[in-house]
Amino acid sequence: MNKKKTIIWLSVAVLLMAAALVLRFVVNRFHPLPYMLGVASLVIVFDVFHKNWVIVTGMLAALALVLRFAIRGYAWWGYLAAFIALLVLAHRFFSKPLFQALMVLVGIGFAYFCFVEFFIIRDAGTDRDAKRDYLIVLGAAVQGNRLSLTLENRLKGAVEYLEAYPDAVVIVSGGKGPGENITEAEAMRDWLVNEAGIDPERVLTEDKATSTQENLEFSFAIIRSRGDEPDGNVAICSSAYHLYRAKQMARNMGVEAAGVSAPWGYPLVMFNYFIREAFGVTHLWAFGN
Repeated sequence: MNKKKTIIWLSVAVLLMAAALVLRFVVNRFHPLPYMLGVASLVIVFDVFHKNWVIVTGMLAALALVLRFAIRGYAWWGYLAAFIALLVLAHRFFSKPLFQALMVLVGIGFAYFCFVEFFIIRDAGTDRDAKRDYLIVLGAAVQGNRLSLTLENRLKGAVEYLEAYPDAVVIVSGGKGPGENITEAEAMRDWLVNEAGIDPERVLTEDKATSTQENLEFSFAIIRSRGDEPDGNVAICSSAYHLYRAKQMARNMGVEAAGVSAPWGYPLVMFNYFIREAFGVTHLWAFGN
């Protein structure tokens, strides 16, 4: 490709990326078009420089740093970009037999990743018969006093459930973490009562948990303290990618629970968490928590 064509294609890529950013942050954050334009821009750039491994590796490394440190919710996309950059370097510097052996290992790892994702995706929706007496909403980050998008979506899913089953009681579970001025449980209760209009008598708080394991363990203890048994009597509301692991943890505690999926947020952020969740599930299978 000559210099003139290179400049033209790079200009097109810059315009596409600029349009993607405007659409993503100004016009409509949930529309898929910004992501499509962004991908098209990256494809053009990589096509222009695909024969220069130094530039390709540098761009991937820069992309990895931006996704990991500059944009919230895209860290695992950053790790993926860094991994691809390492593969480019391996292809350049490893001997052919060594690189082929590496790619076999990568293939095995990818096959395992797909195997784990099958279970995560299978349980990513709300169960058909999810009616229970208790709904446990698992906590997520609170930024100061403000709900994160993940936590707000979980509460929106809880509100839909509580409106569908008016006799259900909700347990909001989550302690106070770094950067949080109040406990996650307190923030959730305030939102359900003051923003969503849920009867405060229906909202119980569990404000000590610091992990999913503790969310469930402490919430089950609250149910038992009320004279009820959680097994077969509980639904768990969480993000779609998190439901398989949460339900499996409950099962490990002797409790069969239904799953209630929160609404999805930004697509690429959700896919980021689906990638991350594979490692969480692997830890659960290996260590039981």
